[in-house]
Amino acid sequence: MKNISKRNLRLKHRNSKEQENVELADQADLAALSALSCPYPLSHRISFSVQKKIQLARAELYARLGDTGFNPDTFDIVPLSIEIPELSPALENYRIVQISDIHLGQWITAERLRGVVDLVNMQDPDLVAITGDFVSYVFEPLADDLASSLNKLYPGDAVVAILGNHDHWVGAEGIRDLMRECGVLDLSNDVFTLTKGRAELHIAGVDSVMENRDRLDLVMKKLPSKGPAILLAHEPDFADISSKTGRFNLQLSGHSHGGQLVIPRYGTPVRSWHFRKYPLGRYQVGSMVQYTNRGLGTNLFWSRINCPPEITVIDLKAKEE
Repeated sequence: MKNISKRNLRLKHRNSKEQENVELADQADLAALSALSCPYPLSHRISFSVQKKIQLARAELYARLGDTGFNPDTFDIVPLSIEIPELSPALENYRIVQISDIHLGQWITAERLRGVVDLVNMQDPDLVAITGDFVSYVFEPLADDLASSLNKLYPGDAVVAILGNHDHWVGAEGIRDLMRECGVLDLSNDVFTLTKGRAELHIAGVDSVMENRDRLDLVMKKLPSKGPAILLAHEPDFADISSKTGRFNLQLSGHSHGGQLVIPRYGTPVRSWHFRKYPLGRYQVGSMVQYTNRGLGTNLFWSRINCPPEITVIDLKAKEE
């Protein structure tokens, strides 16, 4: 009789825990839906500790339901050709594969990220560019899974990355340490110059604009005065600032997740801080092309409508005179 009572107690505790997870997941969906009309980020309305609790509870629930697997058809591989003035013939068809907003530990599980890495490698990239938000509200329990996947990226030249606002919220130094251990070049407020013989291509980056960590002034001091240049900036609306330098041919961004809701022939109605003007896709901003990747993962609101997660395959072309 004593053992039966203990079993019933365990079942009661388990059912109570599962019900709590369901309720937290429902709360997350309702809160995220209300954020569609919110003039400022939902993260400024819900405490970090609550967001962390919601993430962990929902992840546990979906793991119990077995909804963690990778399906390659879920991900949209988007080809993009960009003409670059003064691009050397040695860099013609140079291929950059961009991924963004992994948000590992939310909808993107370790298994899904491993599958994404395989898809990225299948594109035969010369360079992999990651434009921020590796995680959301939890880092340390996910660090090994993140490192394992980053270590399996095999571009011809390098993996480069910048940080997003979420990376700062969980602790930027921890993310940077992991990047270093995995051989990922941190281009936050920095410049990396790639050379092919005498040909050069400058890849620059700024740290999170939302967190006021961007230092374009430092980037401009480090950036050589000549040669094609590409800028990584997590927040896409930074294009209005970077384009005015006249120094960048292309800016690659994320942050918006494409709004996660796209209405055909209209676009996304979801706009918020730093992605009001350039929420998804390609834009011409002065002489610079701005491209906003829809991201891989999601944050509080896990659903996507007509807005699949994206891997962007960018081929650089010499501009015909």
